[in-house]
Amino acid sequence: MSNSVYDIPVNTISGEEATLNQYQGKVLLIVNVASKCGLTPQYEGLEKLYQSQKEHGLEILGFPANNFLEQEPGTNDEIQQFCSLTYDVHFPIFSKISVVGEDKHPLYQTLITAQPERIGEGPWWQDLVEYGLTPNPKPEVLWNFEKFLINKKGEVVARFAPDITADDSRLVDAIQAELAK
Repeated sequence: MSNSVYDIPVNTISGEEATLNQYQGKVLLIVNVASKCGLTPQYEGLEKLYQSQKEHGLEILGFPANNFLEQEPGTNDEIQQFCSLTYDVHFPIFSKISVVGEDKHPLYQTLITAQPERIGEGPWWQDLVEYGLTPNPKPEVLWNFEKFLINKKGEVVARFAPDITADDSRLVDAIQAELAK
């Protein structure tokens, strides 16, 4: 399996076949997103981060997934409209995929294999348990808004827990370090 994410087939939010080749040489933050999650307000911080760092070579790529309590039930058109109207999202959003289970998208299989451990595993995991939920065991994606950092060579260099926000120093510092390379 290649360490690069560039050649894995994906679909744009409008359903066109694509790959991530167009992002070669950029630092990528790949996030599984959802519209009806308690973490959905993270769109605002992700967009702010994108606007402040895109000129420096950061691309944030959102991949909607309906794997966690069906918190992304919409169609691609509904998702795109929600992101635009509710959070004024300008970073690329792709077609809805599965990030866990037997139908896990090859992109997420590659991301998880390359980086099985996440930064920031902490109290949020316990919150899920207290709500009566059984979090996915490692190395699977824990919940919506888990983040994977990809360097300019297409290699996964870090992974962040869902409750690590776009302004968390651990995430910001890791992005800045990769942009500086």
